[in-house]
Amino acid sequence: MAGAGLSLAPVRGAPDPTILLFDSGLGGLTVLDAVRRARPDARYVYAADDAAFPYGRLSEAALIARVLAVMEQLIATHRPDLVVIACNTASTLVLPALRQRFSTPFVGVVPPIKPAAETTRSRLVTLLATPGTVARSYTSNLIATYASTCDVTLVGSWNLAAFAEADMAGTPVDDDMLLAEIAPCFVTAEDGRRTDVVCLSCTHYPLLLPRLKALAPWPVTWIDPAPAIARRVVQLLGPGERTRDPGNTVHAAFTAGTCLTNPLREGLGKRGVGEIAVEAMPLRMQ
Repeated sequence: MAGAGLSLAPVRGAPDPTILLFDSGLGGLTVLDAVRRARPDARYVYAADDAAFPYGRLSEAALIARVLAVMEQLIATHRPDLVVIACNTASTLVLPALRQRFSTPFVGVVPPIKPAAETTRSRLVTLLATPGTVARSYTSNLIATYASTCDVTLVGSWNLAAFAEADMAGTPVDDDMLLAEIAPCFVTAEDGRRTDVVCLSCTHYPLLLPRLKALAPWPVTWIDPAPAIARRVVQLLGPGERTRDPGNTVHAAFTAGTCLTNPLREGLGKRGVGEIAVEAMPLRMQ
């Protein structure tokens, strides 16, 4: 579910729109893949605020200030027609401030509670997210609104986003470390019902999905919010052309670039990233 509760007007009109996808690191790449499939004709900028990764270490006030400052520079530099905040942590906290500050339309990503409630048969659902997303009232309100008939287990992982970054950088962690992070997601009730849906409520987590599926103690439905974000982008911009210019590669901008190992550069290339730049924006902690 992307941009829940929003009533943004369509922003159709740009024949070759520039879409900027923003994340604290590499998680938004999963969203980039989905949006590019939906609008293959668009120009793309992928912006990773790796100087401030992980966002979970920042206070709410510091996170809002950081995202506003970085977004101001990104919009001035790249002039996007639409921005996707491909980060649950930022979306659940900063979207109102972004919409107040900038005229550029924003699409956010929120925990996919509604599709989880519609999918589950056992009524046992797990929300796997960062501790910040788990703790926010936005998340509890979504659960109350869309999943009041379900038992929702909240699992806040401190490490999974970093494990996804390490995997992309060519230094994957051991299976035992991954399993320890996801083990609390799998619950068996006294009546024998078991968790059958896990919401991936951080865009980093689908980067690890093949390994998560292999390590799961039993099969579940893993819900990735990326397809919903892509649908929302098409609603706002229109369907566009269904063909992609082979030379239409993605420009990636990192605010630090310290994560750019050779394996990561190769992985970015496979995802269509043809240009990588460091647009330095050091994090200045208050």
